[in-house]
Amino acid sequence: MDSKTIVIALTGKGGVGKTSLSAAIVRILTEEKPDAKILAIDADPAIGLSTALGVAVSETLDDIRRRVADDVTGKLRDTEDILAEARFRLFEAMEERNGFAFLAIGRPEAAGCYCAINTYLRQVIGMLIGDFDYVVIDGEAGIEQINRRVMEKVTHLLCVSDQSRKGLSIIETIKNVADGLVMYDRIGLVINRAPLPERITEKEIGGVPVACVIPQDDSMTENDIEGKSIFELSAGARILAGAREALRSMEIL
Repeated sequence: MDSKTIVIALTGKGGVGKTSLSAAIVRILTEEKPDAKILAIDADPAIGLSTALGVAVSETLDDIRRRVADDVTGKLRDTEDILAEARFRLFEAMEERNGFAFLAIGRPEAAGCYCAINTYLRQVIGMLIGDFDYVVIDGEAGIEQINRRVMEKVTHLLCVSDQSRKGLSIIETIKNVADGLVMYDRIGLVINRAPLPERITEKEIGGVPVACVIPQDDSMTENDIEGKSIFELSAGARILAGAREALRSMEIL
């Protein structure tokens, strides 16, 4: 991975607006860094980030994984050949628009085991990161992807929670696990959809600095209901202001 690449991963429990915030961060980066190469990765099998960004997914990383697996089954090919093929297909699968490229992990099939191919593809993804200035990863809810080292090369880990005690209680767990498995430079917490933002006075929760507090945003809710992308959201929306504040707090902007 290029040492200049900033890799931002969003993690936290489900239902706290990680995907909306990921999309907001992508939009802010495209506006603030128009000449930068930006990659958005949907690491959630639900593939919600594509809708939030207004992207149609034609092929996922898991589709490519299975295609490469089919190609190499029963054949003797060296690692470099497999890596080169997977890398080529990943670039082919990228959807590009609005100043960013997009990749979706997809929903793996339960049957079958292609552990070696998954390893190859993780290496390819690692190589892809070096081709971009900014990578934004919308992570799966919970800590499983951190445990599986999916987030290993992340430079900026952004924990997202709502204002509930349950949501905030997992933050310390995420940090403790990430401290041993993620090579992050900075970690921060976004408290999203806060109904009582004035009650949040702590500068740090669970050992994680509070990057910003975003009040409930009816305009974002309405945008979601209407199936509009983040790029159709009013520039004055709270989630966009919060995303910008979080990026500044994390010293990305």
